[in-house]
Amino acid sequence: MIPIRCAAIASLCLFMGGCGTVTTVVSGDDVTRRNLKKNNSYCDTVPRVYSGLSYDLCVLHGPSKTVAQDIASPVMLPLTLLDTIPSAFVDTVILPYTIYRQNVDGSIQLSP
Repeated sequence: MIPIRCAAIASLCLFMGGCGTVTTVVSGDDVTRRNLKKNNSYCDTVPRVYSGLSYDLCVLHGPSKTVAQDIASPVMLPLTLLDTIPSAFVDTVILPYTIYRQNVDGSIQLSP
């Protein structure tokens, strides 16, 4: 029963376009930079180890600058918080790969 739940969580995260792990591991670093700049995040770097969880926390760590973001905040906040759970799970599964990438490439630099 537990492996089925784990597989369901992993599948849900992989099929979610906004999943932090998918954004940071599968997409390029430029996509991560662009998304976090769009969210006005205060983060300077995102470590590759547990990058999905870090990405989600960086999305939450920034001011709302526009009216559109203020309206979307009540909707996006719970979704982003909910995404931290599958992101942390998938980040744990792919930990050997992200440790290797951290050693080779370093953290994702958000400032040029």
